[in-house]
Amino acid sequence: MLSTRQRLVLRVQEAVCQTCVLLTYYSIRAWMRVRGYRVPDLRPVRAEFAALVGDRRGPLLVCANHLTLIDSLVIQWALVPGWRLFVRPEWFFWNLPDKYNMSINLFVRLLGYFGKCVLVRRQGPPEEARQALDKVKFLLARGQSVLVFPEGGRSRLGRVDTTNFVYGVGRMVQESPAARVLCVFARGFGQRAYSAYPHAGESFFVRMKWAAPKTTFQGMRADRDLATQIVRQLSEMEQEYFENAILDR
Repeated sequence: MLSTRQRLVLRVQEAVCQTCVLLTYYSIRAWMRVRGYRVPDLRPVRAEFAALVGDRRGPLLVCANHLTLIDSLVIQWALVPGWRLFVRPEWFFWNLPDKYNMSINLFVRLLGYFGKCVLVRRQGPPEEARQALDKVKFLLARGQSVLVFPEGGRSRLGRVDTTNFVYGVGRMVQESPAARVLCVFARGFGQRAYSAYPHAGESFFVRMKWAAPKTTFQGMRADRDLATQIVRQLSEMEQEYFENAILDR
């Protein structure tokens, strides 16, 4: 359970991030323009997200596939325009990036803070993982949205890894039953394998579907069962991408 101080730290970060949201969003958007990134059907994607989530307030757990270091930026940009984050602050997703990746220099650390990141050590001790889960539980209880990568890292296969993944998302679902689960599949058309960044000029395919993971198990078996259902749904969305999206492009 989080201490009072830890809860206060998160609430302060939330307030600071919301105050600076337009500056943060459009600064990152400008960088992505320089890189030449684009989503060909950006408006329909955003309209679909707004229609799916609707006016209902409450916690949202966004589960996505993971191939590059900036997947969370691409997804945030693709789903929600900056101005809407100002009026719907709960659509500004919290993220759980690897602490090592976000500690390479001061700029990246600041970007992580203003980008609503909760840093996690992937290979850290169990108590740190527990603390990260407690933070997610706290944020979801406040009606926030949290973006996670159920595989636990960038897939070394270049595809959704349905064999080697972590069960943390299953625990999140168990501990926050009120949270709606939205699976998002995002991939650059030119992405062939995992990498640090998509290549310059990349165009992204983005699709989403609700998930309704249920289990009759308890404890760790329930975590594994729920995580497996979410990862399989992402894998099915990926299969649809390879069967249809590239041909329709």
